[in-house]
Amino acid sequence: MTDFDDGANSQTGPDTVTEVTSRSWFSRIGSSLTGLLIGPLVILGAIVLLFWNEGRAVGTARSLTEGAGAVVSVAAGTIDPANEGRLVHVTGPVTTGEKLRDAATGVEADGLRLVRKVEAFQWRETSTSETRKKLGGGEETVTTHTYALGWTDHPVDGSAFKQPEGHRNPPVALAGERMTQRSARIGAFALTPVQAGGPRASRPLPIEKWGRAALQKTPGNAAAGQSVDGRIFVGVDAARPRLGDLRISYEVAATPDATVVARQTGTGFTAFTTSNGRTIEILRDGPMSPAQVFDDAQSGNTTMTWIIRVVGILILAFGFGLILGPLSVLADVVPFVGDLVGGASSMVALAAAAAVGSATIAVAWFASRPLLSAGLIVAGLVVAYGFRRLAGRRPAAVPAT
Repeated sequence: MTDFDDGANSQTGPDTVTEVTSRSWFSRIGSSLTGLLIGPLVILGAIVLLFWNEGRAVGTARSLTEGAGAVVSVAAGTIDPANEGRLVHVTGPVTTGEKLRDAATGVEADGLRLVRKVEAFQWRETSTSETRKKLGGGEETVTTHTYALGWTDHPVDGSAFKQPEGHRNPPVALAGERMTQRSARIGAFALTPVQAGGPRASRPLPIEKWGRAALQKTPGNAAAGQSVDGRIFVGVDAARPRLGDLRISYEVAATPDATVVARQTGTGFTAFTTSNGRTIEILRDGPMSPAQVFDDAQSGNTTMTWIIRVVGILILAFGFGLILGPLSVLADVVPFVGDLVGGASSMVALAAAAAVGSATIAVAWFASRPLLSAGLIVAGLVVAYGFRRLAGRRPAAVPAT
């Protein structure tokens, strides 16, 4: 059951909509039983993810180790045909052949990448929910949708709001865009647009002038653009923006010294393939030695490995939680008992996730690092035992008086 309160006759104001949703105990039981079907699939997906991640980590580490032993440092000023096809290390200043220019606004800058960021003053919907359990196993959810005008960096479809009337947004006349150099070099070596516009540190580009008549008007707004706080503001009054106004800013990636470790191919660079089929194509800002480049890459590989491990174990816990979910719903006939059962189920799900996740990681690593695999198995068993002891702990009985 769903009830609505548009807020017009309450203290929340006309831009707040309250939605009250009720679910019976039998409805919750039916929904929780689907977890018995979905949970095993989630667990299987997490196991596949963890197993793949370990293979990826080992393969990447071996590839980087091989690359560190094969790389050759070459001078940026000349291209030696003898190094064709080899993994080379080149460092030096990056030069460009032309300015970057935004055709929509006329803004120009020297650099490798120019990013236009467009913000529109639009209606935004913020939703908050609070769920309360009721005696008998049912539950009631109160959701409050609040509407306010503000700056957003993407178009917001007001027709998808819970209450679209009075909160529809006009079309955004200009979108964000990323422009990269078509011609950039490190000494005698040419960089592709993808290499030139890769992950590099950017800085804000203050706007002093622009030259595009099309920018001077936007749908529903006949005001001219202004330079406000280093950005282009399209509207009547920057201090009091109106629905549909635009705020345009830019970031530019400069042309510092850079380091490339990749395969020398002709007058440029391509990905180098190692013996295990992995590729190496590394671009970094600033001058770096080959050892620094590969140490940094190995560190990034380790960080990514641990991030995916944590995500995989959390997915496992979610899957086990779906399987155990019906227990807490059954106990929710008395909300206090349901909370206790739900807490115990969560601890059991975490313990199972830690054990299965550690076992999966250990099996994946066993072929290449048996000692580490044994350590992971022991760690998983210790964590699982600890969660089990914590979940099984009961409060001491209070003596009768």
